[in-house]
Amino acid sequence: MISAGDFRNGITFEFEGNVYQVVEFQHVKPGKGAAFVRTKMKNVITGGVVERSFNPTEKVAKAHIERKDMEYLYEDGELYYFMDQETYEQTPLSADQLGDALKFVKENMVVTILSFKGSVFSVEPPNFVELEVIETEPGIKGNTASNVTKPAKVETGAIITVPMFINEGDVIKIDTRNAEYMSRV
Repeated sequence: MISAGDFRNGITFEFEGNVYQVVEFQHVKPGKGAAFVRTKMKNVITGGVVERSFNPTEKVAKAHIERKDMEYLYEDGELYYFMDQETYEQTPLSADQLGDALKFVKENMVVTILSFKGSVFSVEPPNFVELEVIETEPGIKGNTASNVTKPAKVETGAIITVPMFINEGDVIKIDTRNAEYMSRV
């Protein structure tokens, strides 16, 4: 059990039959009345964000989220196969379980699988990936303004915004947390 007064960003807990992760928290001590903890929490299974206030002494059950590094092997129709790097056991996951987590992941890349009580609910790609641009319009010579961008399709099928000097065949570094171009490799 954990009290609401001990909330910190990233803590996961069970509340009202769901599993939540604290996104933001604020201890509020009004001039009149009792103190409380204002939280913004994300449902780790559905992804919905909820704001709620807790009494600092209110207790909630701490949820243990299991994180395991696995290698993405291949796609077979509706299923995506991942291999545990320690036991070499393969785990198939459906597209519903993955959502859009694989838009920056290619075969043989190591990802983090998140599960709660044995049920996988999310896949986290590495923070930075290097992917080849397979489709983009050519840059216009002389257009060197620093903030001019264009869409580009990478080898996994994701479309991101890149600077004008990026061409087809270039390998670029992408931040997967916000889908932003970082640099050319």
